[in-house]
Amino acid sequence: MRNSITNIVDFFYPPFSRLMPKLTFRYAACGGTNTLLGLVVYYICYHFLFEKSVFEWWIFAFKPHVASLFVAGMVSFCVGFLLNKYVVFVESNVRGRVQLFRYAIAFLLNLILNFLLLKFLVEALAWDAFVSQVATTLFVILLSYLVQKHFTFKIK
Repeated sequence: MRNSITNIVDFFYPPFSRLMPKLTFRYAACGGTNTLLGLVVYYICYHFLFEKSVFEWWIFAFKPHVASLFVAGMVSFCVGFLLNKYVVFVESNVRGRVQLFRYAIAFLLNLILNFLLLKFLVEALAWDAFVSQVATTLFVILLSYLVQKHFTFKIK
């Protein structure tokens, strides 16, 4: 499976070879795919699963854009870690459990940042929830790449 995905990603690399290294392209391709998956999950959750209404769980009540963010985040966490570990940062010599722990820390920081930006854009500026999610995602992607390359999957 890993080789198939890597071969598909690398097939599209030649036109971009003068613009960026292969590692950056793989990250962009895998990250873009994972981001698109996360946005689709967010959209489906927001419009159909939570039906634009408050979601109550145990003693908590989540606004639909927040509940959708957490569900999309869980999916993106799993898919993103696997793609980064087995397709993008295959040269990393950091142990798998350490990578997972570091990835979880980076993911939680990104999720908190995403949550705060989403909350600000939707509740303070009254932007559309899906448009706000796209905007925050674009900002978080750049930060995430730097953290993954230099912390989570660094090469010693």
